[in-house]
Amino acid sequence: MHMAKQPTQTQTTEPITVKEFFEKVPPGRSTSVKNLAIRKSTQYSSYFSLALPVLELHCATDSCNGVRFFEPVDSETVEPGKRREHFVTYLCRNCKRAFKTYAFWSFLNEDEVNGELFKFGEDPAFGPPTPARVISILGGEREYYLKGRRAENQGLGIAAFAYYRRVVENQKNRILDEIIRVSEKIGAALEVIEDLNAAKNETQFSKAVSAIKHGIPQALLVNGQNPLTLLHSALSEGLHAQTDEECLELATSIRIVITDLAERLANALKEEAELNAAVSRLLKGSAAKTVDPDAK
Repeated sequence: MHMAKQPTQTQTTEPITVKEFFEKVPPGRSTSVKNLAIRKSTQYSSYFSLALPVLELHCATDSCNGVRFFEPVDSETVEPGKRREHFVTYLCRNCKRAFKTYAFWSFLNEDEVNGELFKFGEDPAFGPPTPARVISILGGEREYYLKGRRAENQGLGIAAFAYYRRVVENQKNRILDEIIRVSEKIGAALEVIEDLNAAKNETQFSKAVSAIKHGIPQALLVNGQNPLTLLHSALSEGLHAQTDEECLELATSIRIVITDLAERLANALKEEAELNAAVSRLLKGSAAKTVDPDAK
């Protein structure tokens, strides 16, 4: 489907690179882009090819499990003054098994260099992956968390905040159970564990946080702050008093704190296990070197 003139509605004023568009712009936005196309020539004619850069994306395969370089599988052509629709697939350069597909349209300006891009969607979904450790503490609220993540990616602040609030409030006891389990494992003070158990008996998240008078183990603090207190502070703001933009900021903060807490819980258990293993090895080594004083 073609257009006779350039689209006029954009959500960004300063042109960005094509790489930034693919990596950082969520679906549903029309974006001004610089250096959109490259002129190429054959023996008989010339044409414009969409400038598809190498991308840095998260690869979820077991062999990668991190940010890797992805390169386009195919090339795409564009024409000045006309809109073109595209499906572009990228392949992980490292494992050669992970794919990323984008659906979007392009519009190349008459200057034959810059233009506009609009992203319909992408698979896997836009945004950083949700760590498995976060999913593990969400229980039955996993789908609502993922819906909140999608709403956040699309800039829907009120929706994202509402989903995240439901997740935290409904999974209060599951989160507390994980904190208690780690606290017991790393030898936290008895009064800390008693506070956490008392918090589980409170039906409201705000009262549960108030019941924790002795705090939580140092290893679980987020920038020196109790993550439960941080979550309560964000949740207590409420939907009705905030703009969509303010709700989006709060929603993002809630997600970051939940993610950090999940990572700290897992790391605390890992460090404890590694310490126990090290102590065990040292004790075995010492026992092996011990000589029976009666031996000749």
